[in-house]
Amino acid sequence: MDLGFTDWTIISLFVLITFLIGFRFKKSSSKSIHDFFLGGRNLPWYIAGLSMVATVFVIDGPAMITEIVSKKGISGNWIWWSLLIGGTFTTFFLANLWRRANVLTEFEFIELRYSGKVAAFLRGFKSLYFTLFLNILIIAWVSVAMINILRVFFNLPDLQLYIYLAIAMFIAAAYSVLSGLKGIAFINVFQFVITLAGSIVISAAILASYKISGISGLKIQLNEISADYLNYFPKITFSGGSSVPAFSISITALLAYLGIQWWASWTPQYEPGGGGYMAQRIMSTKSEKESIIATLFYQIVNYAIRPWPWIIVGLCIIILYPQTSDGDEKMNYYIAAGQYMPYGFSGLLIITLFGAYMSVISAQLNLGASFLANDVYKRFIVRKEKFKDDKRKNKHYVLISKLITILLMGISLYVATFFESITDIWEFLIACSSGLGLVLILRWFWWRINAWSEITAITVPFILVYIINLFADVEFPDNLFIITGGTTFATVLITYLTPADNKEVLEKFCQRIKPIGFWGKYSQFSPKYPVRYFLALFMSWISSIIMIYSFMFFVGKLIFGEYLPAFGWLLAAIIYFAFLRGAMKVIFSQGSG
Repeated sequence: MDLGFTDWTIISLFVLITFLIGFRFKKSSSKSIHDFFLGGRNLPWYIAGLSMVATVFVIDGPAMITEIVSKKGISGNWIWWSLLIGGTFTTFFLANLWRRANVLTEFEFIELRYSGKVAAFLRGFKSLYFTLFLNILIIAWVSVAMINILRVFFNLPDLQLYIYLAIAMFIAAAYSVLSGLKGIAFINVFQFVITLAGSIVISAAILASYKISGISGLKIQLNEISADYLNYFPKITFSGGSSVPAFSISITALLAYLGIQWWASWTPQYEPGGGGYMAQRIMSTKSEKESIIATLFYQIVNYAIRPWPWIIVGLCIIILYPQTSDGDEKMNYYIAAGQYMPYGFSGLLIITLFGAYMSVISAQLNLGASFLANDVYKRFIVRKEKFKDDKRKNKHYVLISKLITILLMGISLYVATFFESITDIWEFLIACSSGLGLVLILRWFWWRINAWSEITAITVPFILVYIINLFADVEFPDNLFIITGGTTFATVLITYLTPADNKEVLEKFCQRIKPIGFWGKYSQFSPKYPVRYFLALFMSWISSIIMIYSFMFFVGKLIFGEYLPAFGWLLAAIIYFAFLRGAMKVIFSQGSG
């Protein structure tokens, strides 16, 4: 791919606008560590919501979804569509609680909820584990994906590719240090608009190619191969095998995805308890009401709008590259983009790639730095009591936060050079976190959960995965039943064998959070919520799931020109939106305002 003057102009404008936005928030981000990592808790709901979408708009996302669709058709997306159930649970049951907690990070929450030295240990351990292992692993993953994509487009030597990667990571780190979370969030929105526009242009260009001949040509050719490629729902089988494996799913796998994965397994992008990027942006919103609206907005855009350009390309690839060997499908998205993008659009393609890459990198660097600065350095090394006045304290902690961000960039870039492919790690991580999600949810609703419960839920899955791999031949996702069951049993057992948290800590938690659920004698410190409030929560949860899926199918049917089914799905979305709106009015009237 050759870049001309117009392409370099587009790339330069992209970088310039990025830094202009960063400079806009330079002063406000340096006031305190809260301003640097939470944007002063003043983000508008739409900025927070779109920033959430941008942080999961990973560079490998188009390739992953394209691979799924080219192998299993549209219905293959239920592998990740099922996570909407957990996402909407977080929206209505946890988002306002995260905002109400008034903590800087999700790991600071640990010492708000639990007590004693074990809580302090858990806070420090999770901060180091996430930042120095998972956080760097995520950055390495997206960096390797970026290297592979650049190699497809430019066929350059590895050294030169790593130089380009270093430049992109440096830019992301620079504006992260410059503007803090608030600037990152606004830059994320700009990057999301660019990357979504680029994805639409790529899908439109491939559709317009003579081999596809538009949506009608795509449908005709796919129906000649198998109409199942266009199905939105997979065929259900009662065994692991099937005569049409590409378009079917066993009943056990279906139960694992819809009944277990969304609440049991932790992943960096879809945490059942609403942690990670999501918690940080929830806590940065203006109010509890806006935290709920922002999270709902994220679910709608992330599931109903974001993936359709990639799905279209995945279907086109079935026609364009029918002989692709296993393991090579992921690169087909970028091969097709490079081959069919119109002349003069190369610059847009490049900023689409780098926009997606930098949105994740900046989010990871800022989030990881918040854990090291707030939950390790400020908590255990240089405590706030050592400072004579707030001005010196704030200046010191902001400086440390910026230095940590730069340090993490250097470590991540170095680690990325050691990986070639880490795809298999993700199934391993999901399996090794099965059961942890339950604790991350229950700690908001049950007084008896303690720090030992969470430690058990972190460690037991690793042991069970090792045992299963050693003595049994049970693959993902069927192994989730064993791992989740064993982890849940061990967690409940340890919960009852270890002492409950300190009385004063639980009282303070209930007074601040005002939780619903099973709080025993501590319920006296929370409001007496009426029955209609609980009904409204569940109505909001269920109706939002149906509304978003309906809207997602409406968008798909509209794209494919199937207007009557599209109208049916739109009508369903409108009806359940009405239910949702009524239920949300009840929720907001009860204090989530």
